[in-house]
Amino acid sequence: MSAAPNRRLVAVVLLVPFVVALVLWAFAWPAARMAPRDLPVGVVGSGPAADQLQERLEARDGAFEIHRYDSGTAARTAIEHRTVYGAVAVTAQGPELLTASAASPVVAQLLHDAVAAQAPDGTAVPVTDVVAAPAADPRGSVLGSSILPLAIAGVATGAAVTLLGLRGGRAATALLGVAALVGMVAAALTDSWLGVLTGGWWSEAGAFGLTVLAIGATVAGLAALVGTAGVGLGSLVMVLVGNPFSGVTSAPELLPRPIGAIGQWLPPGAGGSLLRSVAFFDGNAAGLPLLALSLWAVLGLTAVLVGARRRARTAEPAAVPERQPALAG
Repeated sequence: MSAAPNRRLVAVVLLVPFVVALVLWAFAWPAARMAPRDLPVGVVGSGPAADQLQERLEARDGAFEIHRYDSGTAARTAIEHRTVYGAVAVTAQGPELLTASAASPVVAQLLHDAVAAQAPDGTAVPVTDVVAAPAADPRGSVLGSSILPLAIAGVATGAAVTLLGLRGGRAATALLGVAALVGMVAAALTDSWLGVLTGGWWSEAGAFGLTVLAIGATVAGLAALVGTAGVGLGSLVMVLVGNPFSGVTSAPELLPRPIGAIGQWLPPGAGGSLLRSVAFFDGNAAGLPLLALSLWAVLGLTAVLVGARRRARTAEPAAVPERQPALAG
């Protein structure tokens, strides 16, 4: 009996549990270790009460990164610019909380619980939602659940371009065309129909489309350079790593270090941050995710073109030397 089938049997038995363990680690570990880590928060005021509040927040083992503001207006501006997730103002009546549920409903609730724990027993903490999540999606569920479909759409686009044999300019055109159409369809569904995004329509479509392009171009580019194995590698990075590391359902600062920072440089995390900025914050803090997505898209498209050119040179037939005419005897 040949040993090859036995080796394949052992490979399947060992490989499947390994893949399951890897998937569970990627998705479950960040969720199980969720806690604030240098979460940017503002403290409003300059008196001893504000100093004491800052000290109490800083005593929580690096949970918060404190920014001081002289007035509530300055704190509101910082929230709107996505410099901080919220701010606590110390008043004669007790602490008041400014939040932005559009930035992260999870963080807004976390800040409320943290401030309420510092307030005297029986004291209600007034909350002002400076940038509120839309009424159609108060928990941010739709935005959080939109990143995985975008990742799948990008991977499917890159795989289709590869399997259909599109190369060079045709492949790049297909990737750009699909990304543009997906962006418009996604914006039509989430903004025009469901009303869960409330920013500029074309900005939202651009964020959707650029995310798909960054993922699709990376997958197709890897395949152009290393063959069809590049599709599997790209899928692994974008779906298995990029999606759970994105922090889009909570916040990057709630994920274990350095997962949150890594996730923001991968297309799913950058796409979620860009979409949140253009949908709710007038494009504030969109620069870094826009840069990350653009880099992935440019590098992926460049790899597509380089791979096609290299394949064309390899396929060129070797020049056949001319036969010398026979000399007359």
